[in-house]
Amino acid sequence: MKRIPTMILAASATLACATIAASAGAQSTPRQASAPVAGDADGAFVTASRFSQPTGQQLYAGVCAGCHMPDGRGAQGAGFYPALARNGKLASGGYPLYVVMKGMNGMPPLGEMMTDQQVADVVNYVRVSFGNRYRDKVTPAEVQALR
Repeated sequence: MKRIPTMILAASATLACATIAASAGAQSTPRQASAPVAGDADGAFVTASRFSQPTGQQLYAGVCAGCHMPDGRGAQGAGFYPALARNGKLASGGYPLYVVMKGMNGMPPLGEMMTDQQVADVVNYVRVSFGNRYRDKVTPAEVQALR
């Protein structure tokens, strides 16, 4: 398998983030003076730069499953999306926390579009799902420290 140069992967990650933000902006409903809650047509975003899903499972389904697949088995084709199912790299909560927050290879830094609680929730969900049994939890304080 040929290695894709780092610059191409970085450009792909940047494009992915821009696409997510553009999608949110396109779906956003205009804020009216009497409407106290912002959002978008399908409820995926609170604002154009913030995901709205309140649980780790919902965040995974709405944000992560598009690449890593609903069953966490990953995919390969136009890109490589690693399997999260039975993934030994998830044994330390710091690893998936870093990847969600800072990005890695083709994975964009999606943590900036989530609250500290959302990041902790989605990392903790992945670490106990798809055959993973890592029960020690990542905390919102650990997320904040990494920001």
